[in-house]
Amino acid sequence: MSNSGRPIIILMADDDEEDLMLARSALAACRLANDLHCVRNGEELLDYLYRRGEYSDLKHSPRPGLILLDLNMPRKDGREALKEIKADPDLRQIPIVILTTSKAEEDIYRTYDLGANSYITKPVMFNSLVEVMQSLGKYWFEIVDLPVGSSND
Repeated sequence: MSNSGRPIIILMADDDEEDLMLARSALAACRLANDLHCVRNGEELLDYLYRRGEYSDLKHSPRPGLILLDLNMPRKDGREALKEIKADPDLRQIPIVILTTSKAEEDIYRTYDLGANSYITKPVMFNSLVEVMQSLGKYWFEIVDLPVGSSND
């Protein structure tokens, strides 16, 4: 939930079906009332954000209040998508949390340089993923004040 009492839309960009399913289950397990929308690569992420193609209907693709972004995806990877999002004045305010398997220092430094708000290495165990989602939920949806209208415009 957001500070205003409305659920914040979470958009997860990840090409791994199992990771998407586990994230959805982890959000449910920690009882976060947020809607999770999923895309499978950087091109779909940008189509969603710019409401192109299958994402043109605002009812089915509302503006996210938080993006969970994997780095290693086909077609357009997370680094490229992050760079484009943070370069766009209409999108750059959306917080982006990198959620990836990469522990490479180069990825950590580069994504922060590109404007990522946080960098988290995906936990291997489901219980650890639930803990990560609980922490994300508490921080982004209870503690942080997000820009007004960031999730539903």
